Amino acid sequence: MNRSYRFFMPYFLLLVCTVLSIGFMNTQSAYAADDSLRIIVFGAHPDDCEIRTGGVAIMWEKLGHKVKYVSTTNGDIGHSVMAGGPLAIRRTQEAQEAAKVLGISETQVLDIHDGELMPTLENRKIIIQLIREWEADIVITNRPNDYHPDHRYTSILVMDAAYMVTVPFICPDVKPLKSNPVFLYWTDRFQKPYPSQADIVVGIDDVLEQKYLALHELASQFYEGGANGPGDPEKYVQGDKETLMAWLRPRFARRYRVQEDWRAKLEEFYGKEKAAQIQYAEAFEICEYGRQPSQDDIKKLFPFFPDSPK
Repeated sequence: MNRSYRFFMPYFLLLVCTVLSIGFMNTQSAYAADDSLRIIVFGAHPDDCEIRTGGVAIMWEKLGHKVKYVSTTNGDIGHSVMAGGPLAIRRTQEAQEAAKVLGISETQVLDIHDGELMPTLENRKIIIQLIREWEADIVITNRPNDYHPDHRYTSILVMDAAYMVTVPFICPDVKPLKSNPVFLYWTDRFQKPYPSQADIVVGIDDVLEQKYLALHELASQFYEGGANGPGDPEKYVQGDKETLMAWLRPRFARRYRVQEDWRAKLEEFYGKEKAAQIQYAEAFEICEYGRQPSQDDIKKLFPFFPDSPK
């Protein structure tokens, strides 16, 4: 090496290290200064996230937080008349339109065939990477107790990622999270091996109509019946938008109406008087594999309650 190069090399390396360290510090300080929450929701098909978490997603985004929906399959057999690529494209477009109505930051449909999702190492790495890239504070999915294999395996994949997102040498090309997110299940009506537990219940009365409008965009699944539809386009629910909405609202109202065993939890978060006024809600169970939030943590992560930090 030329003598002049040897003389300047240490100073050059020092300069490079200084620039890199300044850039790293700036990145870290910018991230620390941003108090917004980041929530990622995994559903098996392009309608699951919207059905189960559309209300809280609207509420988070209205407060400046960031929500991402991921469908782990493309939904390409979820219809009684059409299938394959055309249906996958259609359902992705429907999910994108629903996302616009909900106001969420991002929606993504993975290119895995409907009905063929498996809990493989490859798919686990995809989930790990998605959670890390979103820098998630909260991860939501369905429980592993479910009638549909795609639902079960989506849950297993997310649960298998619950610890691994903090481990540096798996998926090393994506920076590991410094702390484990809170992992949640949305509640369901399955009873075995144990019934769903509502640890967090959020009233959605104020955003319910907006959620219905988002579901309206998923026409292939509701007005046409999805995989269990009539198989005859003449028998689809038809009419103008208000006619369709009048059909949709009561069918989902039954699903979102507050269950009696949620009332005590509503009172815990809202107080007795306010809780008594809430008619519709979304409820979540805390998964034991992720970070275990205290009551104060829950109020920070779900900043919708009267005494939540604003």
